[in-house]
Amino acid sequence: IVAWDANTTPYLLAQKEAFEASHPGVTIEYVDVASQDYAVKTTTMLAGGDSSDVFMVKEITDLLNWQEAGYEEPLNSYIEASGYDLSGFAGIESNYAVDGEQYALPFRSDFWVLYYNKDLFDAAGVDYPTNDMTWEQYAEIAKAMTGEDVYGTHYHTWLSAVANWTVADGENTLADKNYDDLLYFYTLYQDLEDSGACMPYAELKASGLHYSAAFANGNIAMMPMGYWYVSTLINYNKDGTCSFNWGITAVPHKEGVAAGSSFGNLTGAMINAKSEKKDLAWDYISWLGGEEGAAATASVGARPAFVSENVAEAMSSVDGFPTDEASKAALIPSFVGMEWPVADKVADIKTIVNEEHSMIMAREITPEEGIEEMNERVAELFE
Repeated sequence: IVAWDANTTPYLLAQKEAFEASHPGVTIEYVDVASQDYAVKTTTMLAGGDSSDVFMVKEITDLLNWQEAGYEEPLNSYIEASGYDLSGFAGIESNYAVDGEQYALPFRSDFWVLYYNKDLFDAAGVDYPTNDMTWEQYAEIAKAMTGEDVYGTHYHTWLSAVANWTVADGENTLADKNYDDLLYFYTLYQDLEDSGACMPYAELKASGLHYSAAFANGNIAMMPMGYWYVSTLINYNKDGTCSFNWGITAVPHKEGVAAGSSFGNLTGAMINAKSEKKDLAWDYISWLGGEEGAAATASVGARPAFVSENVAEAMSSVDGFPTDEASKAALIPSFVGMEWPVADKVADIKTIVNEEHSMIMAREITPEEGIEEMNERVAELFE
């Protein structure tokens, strides 16, 4: 199995141990490739006829390039023959499909959730956020929690923290050439900033304050952020960086969008078309993406792509995870969209959208002006 940083990544070691334990006689050997060299090195290996059975997929662009070159084994026949259930992936597996053919299965997906400081809510006598609340309700709670030295919410400076929520509806993407749907979220943000419910963007940029330290300071009631921050918070409480009680909920949703919808990224595995053990390779990647592999991934605090009650149980049983049922329920998203899709000229699109985002956030231009610029500049890419 070709992977990056294989000998130092806890979830890869946990996956190897669990698979070998459940498949007597099978031994996993990792081919370790440095993370920064992964795309170039693995493509060279595949082009040279390397017969390693499984390649981990780091970037979706790699998967598309490998598929076009014929390096990947198509998976639909394996899925159909085994009756493999893809529904546990909450829609994110479709990003590994080309023209209806599945070419890889995801096994990790760090989607976004809403973190909140229980101690601040208790002190203010305000009800905790829930797994089913609209962005309007969230804004009301943020304002209610704002007080002396307390911010109701916190937005990191990234586009993903402020306006990426538009892709959680399963229809919009950040590469669809029209950005009118972002106006709602920029308006929401600027209203909260104007009301003092969150730190001003200019202040954050000037200070360089990182979101992890900001929330750990203990004076922020809520913060939307990726699931990866869970392990950071757990460690912060263990090493004394912070000592407050916290929980998570699903991120808020717009009216008409299902509660529990979010966005994220994914990591997966594909079968090498030159593998001499394709059936065993299928056994492995289907196990890895399924319930048992997900439990192994979750056992070290990593977020699996597969969604189920059992996987949520494994994730919530990690020492230091909040004990309340609402936090556990937040581990079962209803839909996970891609933060950035694979699309023509997506790198150029990302540059444009992020440039305009920075100017909107700095109030150099209005959200309407910035969105108009996004629409016009992206359109010019395709003229």
